[in-house]
Amino acid sequence: MAQSSTSISLSDLTFSWPDGTSVFDGLTAMIGSGRTGLVGRNGSGKSTLLRLIAGALRPDRGSVIAAGAVEYLPQDLTLDPRLRVDAILGIATIRQSLSRIESGNGTDADFAAVASSWDIEERAVSTLHRLGLNRIVADIGDLDRTVGELSGGETTLLGFTARLLREPNVLLLDEPTNNLDVDSRGLLASAVQRFPGTVVVVSHDRELLETMESTAELREGALRLFGGNFTAYQEMVEAEQEAARAALRDARNDVRRQGRELVEAQIKIDRRKRYGQKIFDSRSEPKIVMGMKKRSAQEAAGKLRGNHQDKLDEAKRTLAAAEDGIREDREIRIDVPDTDVFTGQQVVCLAGTRLRSGQTLDLAVTGPDRIALIGRNGIGKTTALQAIAEEGAKVPFALLPQRLDIFDEERSVAWNVAAAAPHASAEQIRGGLARFLFRGADADAAVRTLSGGERLRAALAMIMTADPPPRLLMLDEPTNNLDLPSLGHLVQALERYRGALIVASHDRQFLRDIGITRRLELDEFGMTEID
Repeated sequence: MAQSSTSISLSDLTFSWPDGTSVFDGLTAMIGSGRTGLVGRNGSGKSTLLRLIAGALRPDRGSVIAAGAVEYLPQDLTLDPRLRVDAILGIATIRQSLSRIESGNGTDADFAAVASSWDIEERAVSTLHRLGLNRIVADIGDLDRTVGELSGGETTLLGFTARLLREPNVLLLDEPTNNLDVDSRGLLASAVQRFPGTVVVVSHDRELLETMESTAELREGALRLFGGNFTAYQEMVEAEQEAARAALRDARNDVRRQGRELVEAQIKIDRRKRYGQKIFDSRSEPKIVMGMKKRSAQEAAGKLRGNHQDKLDEAKRTLAAAEDGIREDREIRIDVPDTDVFTGQQVVCLAGTRLRSGQTLDLAVTGPDRIALIGRNGIGKTTALQAIAEEGAKVPFALLPQRLDIFDEERSVAWNVAAAAPHASAEQIRGGLARFLFRGADADAAVRTLSGGERLRAALAMIMTADPPPRLLMLDEPTNNLDLPSLGHLVQALERYRGALIVASHDRQFLRDIGITRRLELDEFGMTEID
């Protein structure tokens, strides 16, 4: 296993999709050893960059050099439930060779296959236990069993274990905490911290990003490295933006000042021109002398005007450069007064409702409560939200599912929103979309072309513009697959929402940000309110 010298070098990296969409054009950068968080907006190319480093994609030009073996854990991992655990972990062949060696029938090929992995079974079981997968593998004998049906979190952790057992030098993780409950997130973060090589993590999970040693920002096709974790990165960016805003204010003031001075210079020139014309008309001096003075005055006036125009042009160029230094910071702005829920108003009532996951559910929600629905993966939180939607809601509601599969994918964003609000005018639809940052051509894009963050904004626009608007909003793991700016947009939208809110999420920081007032935990027996 390589240690601190491990790094990744990108040289003139160029890549476009088959439809001609350019992702990188001449990207050159180096990612050092240790733990690096890779951040950037949805659609900036983070997942594409990981796939290029892993060799899953080939660049059009340039090179990627990783010092040592690379393992890549994709964002949407799927596993065949009919496979045995050891096959998924990639250790089935080694186990077969070990079995033949132990029985005295081992060949040279078996010894070569085992190499130094004599303890592979013990390491596999130990790693699975450290990641909380005791249900799947209790002991070495369970490596022979098929995995059966797995939750999304279990799939991720099993895939993560498989990558660790290969002992790579470079580990690439794409949104590894999606679908993980709080405990599993902590176990995965600990395993990442113990990894001795280079780790590059794409994540919106701020708690995981806080454990990184450096942060790499992918922005407009360029990769920039910052020392320190996500908080340090934010502080450096904010300091730069404060300086950029000051430079922008100075540049704007300079443009105004240079504009005034140009006008004042023109007034002086016009005044001198009128005075000179009077002298010329009076013929108080010989014609040749007056002609020379006139030409001299014209040259001086032209030089004066030119100097001021040059200064104004330079000030405008400085202003343009200062504007380029300001990061786009658009905010979602919603104001849907019809979503108001008043104190004491009954919003949800479930009494003795039997869930498909087996629990009996009793739940009362009154007024504009903001409820966090928590519980381990696979316990039935999605089922509980569906039960509330089907039986318990007493006011107009909307349920935002994990997969955001509420659209006609081939239709535009504007078409989908209009379909949810058939009585709204085209102007109202466009105005509503603009509040969710879909303006002009963006509103006419087909839903299938949207990134994760864009899909979320489109879904929020769709349900908030619906007729009637929801007084109860239920969100199922809404932060999965969101970049950090999109996560900020979601928080902005929910801060301004006036109805009742029920959110199933493992993201503790997100729940704090949206002002949760109650926490309900779902377990095998039902739902319990916790402090």
